[in-house]
Formats: sequence, structure tokens, C-alpha cells
Amino acid sequence: MSDPVIKRALVSVSDKTGIVDFCHELSELGVEIFSTGGTLKVLQDAGIAAASISTITGFPEIMDGRVKTLHPKIHGGLLAVRENADHVKQALENGIGFIDMVVVNLYPFEATVAKPEVTFEDAIENIDIGGPSMLRSAAKNNESVTVLTDSADYASVLAEMRENGGTTKRSTRLMLARKVFELTSRYDRAIAAFLVGAEGAEAVGAAEKMTVSLEKELDMRYGENPHQSAGFYKMTDSEGSRSFGACFEKLHGKELSYNNMLDIAAAAGLIEEFRGEDPSVVIIKHTNPCGVAQAPTLAEAYRRAFSTDTQAPFGGIIAFNRPLDMDTAVAVNGIFTEILIAPAFEDGVLDLLMKKKDRRLVLQKQPLPKGGWEFKSTPFGMLVQERDARIVAVEDLKVVTKRQPTEEELSNLMFAWKICKHIKSNTILYVKNRQTYGVGAGQMSRVDSSKIARWKASEVNLDLNGSVVASDAFFPFADGLLAAAEAGVSAVIQPGGSIRDNEVIEAADANNLAMVFTGMRHFKH
Repeated sequence: MSDPVIKRALVSVSDKTGIVDFCHELSELGVEIFSTGGTLKVLQDAGIAAASISTITGFPEIMDGRVKTLHPKIHGGLLAVRENADHVKQALENGIGFIDMVVVNLYPFEATVAKPEVTFEDAIENIDIGGPSMLRSAAKNNESVTVLTDSADYASVLAEMRENGGTTKRSTRLMLARKVFELTSRYDRAIAAFLVGAEGAEAVGAAEKMTVSLEKELDMRYGENPHQSAGFYKMTDSEGSRSFGACFEKLHGKELSYNNMLDIAAAAGLIEEFRGEDPSVVIIKHTNPCGVAQAPTLAEAYRRAFSTDTQAPFGGIIAFNRPLDMDTAVAVNGIFTEILIAPAFEDGVLDLLMKKKDRRLVLQKQPLPKGGWEFKSTPFGMLVQERDARIVAVEDLKVVTKRQPTEEELSNLMFAWKICKHIKSNTILYVKNRQTYGVGAGQMSRVDSSKIARWKASEVNLDLNGSVVASDAFFPFADGLLAAAEAGVSAVIQPGGSIRDNEVIEAADANNLAMVFTGMRHFKH
């Protein structure tokens, strides 16, 4: 069939961004506009010849606007197949006029329930009924009906209508119909998620069904390797929408790669552990921290983090929990780094750092979203789990040895525990003076991780005597703890829970170590 000329449009929007200009242009193109409630008033106040939906239905809006568009003269006008003679005959017999365009966005349910003070009644009233019904009818009949849910599409649709005598292309209508079902699917999942948490509903953990909407936000040059294609997608699920652009802004440097995105996630996730604390610096390489430190100044924190491993930071990613100042920038500028992430850049810093064209400078505009679900794909399906966002406080620790940790040891133990959950398992981490001294990551044996961490410390002449050690999971045997004792540690933090805990505790007591259990494991695969 040929593309139908748009003669009648139904317009009813909660988000009125750009709607007056759009409808003014529709009027100029000879389109008859029908509208409802607040949208009708806005259009008429702007001098646009819009008529009430009641002139189509012959029926007033009732029940506080709950019933206004649920009518055969609306849905018949949307769903009638123009090429079907019976449909056309029935439309004429029942006084139903075709509706060629629908412009609708939905009541702001997600924004409403995100408010801390929202009541159940407010949430229920923001469940749109007529809107999704009209959208679905229009999208189903995309052979004949153009349906818009996003103000970003107004300009391109108008341009297409001008170029094509008041019609839109079939490919455009299909694309817009797809956006409708993505929107209504997400909308329904948000409602279902809210009702699960509503008073009287039982918490059930991961839902039996989840709907995840992905929309490409950035093109990646390739994936982990040049032969793999890749993209970065912003995601919407029952927890809301998440995107790179909402949290970050790239201020300088070439395009970000797939691996860059993974490293940014790792660096930003770890530096979040130190939000609001003393100046802190995180250096990441291949998603693992190779150096982390806190100090009275950001420049000193960087120098100490770098001293943990003076080779790995080349080509690495560095994140700061304070605005990047000139002293720190000068120190960082001494080596090549892929990405620098900071909540702000002080005067002159960008001018200095932008002299290296390949270095990416990324502004972190807001904290990362807390909690929610994370998704990992396998060739045979999707794994879904809660994010590892739980925090262990000092009062949660259980001292299991004869010797209590000193105040300084306790400070270092807590510092180490924040970091070790961000390191690939098996993890052994040595810390001293709120600085990483040796990092052992991703080994099949915990003892091997300990050996690597000790070797890395010796490579840069860092003395482990008086350090503390963190393990992301329990020591299954005393040998891992004995290796740490041999290295000179004075205190240990680990989850506990091994059938040989008593053996490990005895070994700690025999070496005058203080040891605390967290009761929480932090495997990271």
C-alpha cells in the first residue's frame, strides 16, 4: 500500500517538551489536531486550532480523567486497516474517522515512585491506562499510523512529512512502533517492580521474569580484540535507567573502547568506596587495582598508590575522589595513562593534561547508582545477581584471636577490606599506612596469590613488616595465613567460615597476629 497522508492527529502528552512547536508545524501542514486535558489547554493557549477528544467520542472525560480515550471511535480510528473493505465499511457505518498520527507519552510513573515521599495512592494514579492503549493500537497498525513517544523524533518526522507530501516512510513508522513496545514494556515492568515492594507484597528476590531494554549509546571500535564487534548500550530495567552519559562526560581524547569501559567501571566502582573520605587515588590495570592509597593530599596519595607497582600504571586508568589539582596533575603527567577520572579539574589542569592527545579525561558527574541487579551473559543464558554493595562496618567485625587489633591496624584492615572486594579472586592484599603494598589477584591458589603479592612488594622495595593482609574468602588451611605471617604482617581480615577456622586461629595466635572475621565473602569472577 502507499504511504497514507497524515490528516488527523491525536496528541496527549505528559512531557510537553517541544509539543507546541511540533503541533504548530502539523497545523501548517494541514493536519487536524485533537487533544485532551492539560495538553489541549497548552495548545489552545498557544493559539493552535486543537479540538477536544470529546468532539470525536461524543462523550465527556469522566472519573477525574480516568476515562476519556477508551472508546471505539478512538481505537476504531487507530486500528482500522485502510486496505480492508469491511473495515472501511464498518468505520463509515459507525461514524468512525481514521486517525493517522498519535503523539503520546505516558504518565511519569517512574519519576513519581522515585520520590522518597511518594504514597501508594499517588503511584497508582500515575499508572497510565489510556496512553498505553492508544500507543499499542497505533503501533499495531503501523502500516497506516505514525506514532510518536519521544520528542527527539518530532523534527525528523516533520522533515519527512514536508519532503513526502504529508506522509511518513514505512521504515520510519516501523522504527517508531518498535519504540512504543520498548516503552510500554519498560513501563509495565516498573509498575510490577513497584507493586512487589508495596505494603503487603512479599519480597521475592530476583523476579520470575525480567525485562531489560538496551539502546546503543556509544559505538565501540571493536571489542576486547580487533576481530570482535562491540557497542555500549544504556540500559533500562525495573531499577530504572542507567547510562554512561548520566554519570560521566569525556572531556578530551580519542573514542573510548570496550576495554576502556570495563576499566572505567572498575575504577569508578572502587573510588566510590572512598567518597567523602581523605584524598584517595585508585590505579587500575585490566580491571584490577594495582595501586590504591589515601593521604593528606591528593598528590601524596597518587605517589603512594604509584609506588605499589611502578610498571603496571603505564597505560592504566586512574580515578580520584577529589578535584584533580595541579600538583597531582604534574605528577600524573610524568607517565602515559589511558584515562583519568575525577569529579572536577581545577584551573589549568585540563590545559596541561590535554597536551597528550591520546589520553582520555573523564569527568564523573555524579555517584554511580547503588545496589540493583547486575547481568552477565553466558552462551546459554543470563546470570542475574544483586550487586556486591553491602558494607562491613567496624562494629560488624568479630575478633577471633587472643590479641585485639590496634587502632592503626583496624584502620588499615578496613581500608584493605574495601579494596579486596574489587580484586579478582583469589585475592590476597597487603596494606600498610592506608596504602596497598602488594596485590595478588586471580590465582587458582590463595597461596599463589600471597606469593605474588609478596613478590610485587619486594620488586619495589616495600617492607611488609607491620602490614595487614586481607583475603576475599576464608583461608581453607593455615598455610595461607602462615605465609602472611612469614611476610611480617601483624593483623588479618577475612570472612571466616572454613571447617578449619580453629586451625587458622591457632596459627594466628601462635604468631601473635590479630585476626578479625567479617562474615561476608567477596568472590569476584
